[in-house]
Amino acid sequence: MKLHCEVEVINRMLPSFGMRNRGKGTRAVLSIGRQEDKGSASICLMICTLKDKAGSRYKLLENIEQVFSRFLQEGKATIRLREPAVDICLSKADACILKNFVSVVCLAHKGANAGDMSLSRLTPAKTSEIEKPRTKMYITCKKDYPLTKCFPYSLEHLQVSYCKLARVDMRMLCLKRLQKLDLSDNHIKKLPQTIGDLVQLQELSLNHNHLESFNASLCSSAWSKTLKSLDLSENKLKALPVQFGQLRELIHLKLHDNQLVQLPFTIGQLSKLRSLTASKNKIPYIPSSFKMLTLDSLDLSENPFVKATPMVPDIRLKIPLSLLESASRATLYYRIPHGPHLLPATLCQELTMAKTCDCSQPCLNSFIQVTVLMNLHRVSQTVVLVDTMGGTEAPIISYFCSLTCYSQFLDKYLQRTRF
Repeated sequence: MKLHCEVEVINRMLPSFGMRNRGKGTRAVLSIGRQEDKGSASICLMICTLKDKAGSRYKLLENIEQVFSRFLQEGKATIRLREPAVDICLSKADACILKNFVSVVCLAHKGANAGDMSLSRLTPAKTSEIEKPRTKMYITCKKDYPLTKCFPYSLEHLQVSYCKLARVDMRMLCLKRLQKLDLSDNHIKKLPQTIGDLVQLQELSLNHNHLESFNASLCSSAWSKTLKSLDLSENKLKALPVQFGQLRELIHLKLHDNQLVQLPFTIGQLSKLRSLTASKNKIPYIPSSFKMLTLDSLDLSENPFVKATPMVPDIRLKIPLSLLESASRATLYYRIPHGPHLLPATLCQELTMAKTCDCSQPCLNSFIQVTVLMNLHRVSQTVVLVDTMGGTEAPIISYFCSLTCYSQFLDKYLQRTRF
């Protein structure tokens, strides 16, 4: 049995000679196995480091004075031996493996049968076993791309750029510790659904690829709780899924240089978003929920924004309201619990796409829609100019749940324009 961790062997006799221990752990491989000694086999603990690959060996039978295991869940433990008088301090270990390792140490101390523990003979460790796990890898040339070897499972940051990748390598999806993935400057057209299984991913860069779509299932994957930075710029995206608002940990979002004809309807749900770039697209107006954002920087320049027409409403109001519309409004307004276990899935999806009137009343399929101008400084401290005339206003969709709300809006609008 083997354990990879950091080890510090503390001699308890040094203080009596006025000496101190080094006080720093060393990367090591610990093994528990059988050692042949004058015709008889004993169970020993062997510690191998880069400086001592042959390993130092310590007998375990009736030689454990105490095991300190209070911090096992944090990957820490200390094994106190009687002879020699040393404390073996373990840290940065996998908690599950460490727990099993300590159990075997205790069994060996009590004289358990070696056959019951399936132990092998102790052998010196290889250099590759002792070396510190690799956490970062940068590949910026096709000839350096590994074709036969797997990526190290310990990777936390992986960059693969300028390698002409047509798809995401499935070997990357096994890197469960990955926090930052940079696949920029490739030829990727589609993301696999399983890329959402990278449960610790915080930063994803896919700029300058050939992406044509963004899978809706990724928005409800583990990314909804981990992803903080997403770069989809310089691709061929025409739209993003309605579920995009579920990526609520996003802080930085780059969408510039695409073919987007609209921003996600639910973009206002990204409450932690602080920077957004969506310049050089085909966006005619911004969605109503956009006014819910609180940004530090915003760039919507070089988009073909339409002219605001607050006096030309698109009336989809149905009077009287249908029973479905009335019930849906009440469900959302009073925050009545609902979900697929209570309502049909199609109705749940419609509820997530509900509009919000200026009076805060939700509306589903019965509303009045107009386009009005909004100063982008309302949602962001820094705004890149929308046009060459120094403007910082953009058309935004507004919804009204009734004729009364629309009339009140018109009164206020006309009063402002008079002055």
